[in-house]
Parts: sequence; C-alpha cells; structure tokens
Amino acid sequence: MSVLSMMLLSSVVISTALTALALVVGKTSMSTREKLTSFECGFDSKKKARAPFSLRFFMVTILFLIFDVEVTLLLPLGLLAPYTETLSVTLTASTLALVLIIGIMHEWNQGSLDWTK
Repeated sequence: MSVLSMMLLSSVVISTALTALALVVGKTSMSTREKLTSFECGFDSKKKARAPFSLRFFMVTILFLIFDVEVTLLLPLGLLAPYTETLSVTLTASTLALVLIIGIMHEWNQGSLDWTK
C-alpha cells in the first residue's frame, strides 16, 4: 500500500512541477506588448481612446433597434390570431406596419439612409 501511495504522491508532485514550469516558460514568451493588449474588434488598441466615431454607424444601430422592436411586436400576432378576433389582429398589424412604413419613409426623406454623401 505504501508503494502505491508513494507513486501517487510522486506523480502529483511531478505534474505540479511541470505545470509550474510551463506557466513560467509560457509567461516569458508572451511578454510582448501586442500580445498583452486586449483585442477590440475594429479598433486599434495603440491609438488614443477618444478617436472620432462615425455618426452614420450610430444612426444605423439606432434605426436597427427601432425597427427590430417593431418587427418583434409583429411576429407574435400570427400566434395570437386563432385566439382573438380577426379585426383586432388586423388593426394591430396594420398599425404597426404603418408605423414602420412611415418611419422608413421619414428616414429616407431625411437622408439617413444615403451612404454616398
């Protein structure tokens, strides 16, 4: 029994030593500045943090959120149709679709969707 426990203890000690050695050796090879910086998609981490930000990108995200919420309100109406009156589902869907159409027409007239400026 003591031979088995000694083998188990020595394997634990050897694996711990190898893990510590791998961590020490691995740390020294990854000490470059580029490897230690965080990764931000689309942004250079070496530039200043207050770089100018495109307002067109911001407008597209806001438009996406608005129209995405409207579409998520439209989707459950198909599931509710068998349980409610047809007129109320039709009026609700028409109202939401009208808001979407008026919103997209307004954005088109304002020039928010024109990327060639």
